[in-house]
Amino acid sequence: MSRYEPVDPKQSFPALEERVLERWRERDVFARQLAGREGAPVWSFYEGPPTANGRPGSHHVLARVFKDIYPRYKSMCGHYVPRKAGWDCHGLPVELEVEKELGISSKEEIEEFGIAEFNQRCRDSVFRYVSDWNTLTERIGFWVDLENPYVTMDNDYMESVWWSLRQHWDAGRLYRGHKVVPYCPRCGTALSSHEVAQGYEDQIDPSVYVRLPLTTAHGVLEHGDSLLVWTTTPWTLISHAAVAVGPAIEYMRVRPAGSEEVLVVAAALASRVVGEDAEILGSLSGADLEGARYEAPFDYLRAEDFGPLGHSVLLADFVTTEDGTGLVHTALAFGEDDFRLGEKYGMTLQNPVLPNGHFDGSVPDFQGKLVYDHNPEIVEALREHGRLFRVTEYEHAYPHCWRCGTALLYYAQSSWYVGTSEVKDRMLAANEEIGWHPEHIKDGRFGKWLANNVDWALSRERYWGTPLPIWECTAEECDETFCAG
Repeated sequence: MSRYEPVDPKQSFPALEERVLERWRERDVFARQLAGREGAPVWSFYEGPPTANGRPGSHHVLARVFKDIYPRYKSMCGHYVPRKAGWDCHGLPVELEVEKELGISSKEEIEEFGIAEFNQRCRDSVFRYVSDWNTLTERIGFWVDLENPYVTMDNDYMESVWWSLRQHWDAGRLYRGHKVVPYCPRCGTALSSHEVAQGYEDQIDPSVYVRLPLTTAHGVLEHGDSLLVWTTTPWTLISHAAVAVGPAIEYMRVRPAGSEEVLVVAAALASRVVGEDAEILGSLSGADLEGARYEAPFDYLRAEDFGPLGHSVLLADFVTTEDGTGLVHTALAFGEDDFRLGEKYGMTLQNPVLPNGHFDGSVPDFQGKLVYDHNPEIVEALREHGRLFRVTEYEHAYPHCWRCGTALLYYAQSSWYVGTSEVKDRMLAANEEIGWHPEHIKDGRFGKWLANNVDWALSRERYWGTPLPIWECTAEECDETFCAG
């Protein structure tokens, strides 16, 4: 007599899986497996929590297979492996879903609706599809403790976050900084570098070369010569602050063939930008250019609005001759290098862009749209005023909000940061001790991210989330700050 039942050649694999799952339920196999390993070395697992206000998809199956394989393997190796489920209840995914239900799409509309009522709608929505998630979890055989999950909106959990932030505060690593950050004008909040990495999309932007005529002679440069700058963000020309040059880079005065105008460009880029048949009139270094004065592309902001060095040539170490013209247009509020250059030279920050991504009233000619949607009109304005040397199309990968799909701005604002760059060496050393699968992640995507680590922009200018445990005294002549936790 055979020890095994005959194999059904027409076996239904889904039906077979259902029988296995039923046996696991009847015999409480997961709990028994945990009990059988009590007292063994612990290898714990906390699930990176999904958001249950949306239904699970096929991509969640793949992620959960990986989450299941490693705890099972470690358990088979003799470890005690508690697996704790979790639910991510806060953040933009929840807010955006509620916005759709309410038919609104801006922070202003949320505030008109009422923040307390909006947050209550968020709270009510977060477990809407939890039964779907539980069904999926069991159906794919993912062993995780669903009966005692951690829930990010529970006070106990938020207090644990406050405790963690207090540790950073005590170590001097939690601070408020005014920096240029990736910013979503639709959601009205900054994004972290990790979030930015999730949202790159190819897009085509105008690549413009713009003339900036000198207002006075400067060394070998004559009054009327034009500095030639390049940008793929024409909207930032509205708040142009200064031209940056490399001190050791060689620049040339050139006259394009068939033209009377004289342009200043980097020698290494002259033939590419102006043409091989351009007439070379002279050369000079970036250091020779320092201090040259010129007319800005637009007059919405005056030179003196930026301080004594507004609309002049400044020296910078980030200028290259890989592309563009070797002369870099800077707008202090809309680029990290630009912002640092302004700080170095003590310039006054000017930002004519509102938090909703529109120009403020100081730019009356370009109203009613996101700033980058005005690019075609701005290019035409440059053409009409004789400032446009050339415009072409430039296709490149550009960061978009990973949740709503809106193209981001790089935008100067005040945010709270965790000084992760202070412990970069420790994190790189820890990475060397991790067994990565596949191995190329170690020195590839993750290792490079660690090596280029910047301080974590922690705060979000939104409503439904864990509040920062920081209180600041607003009384006159009081600078006291308190961090709970």
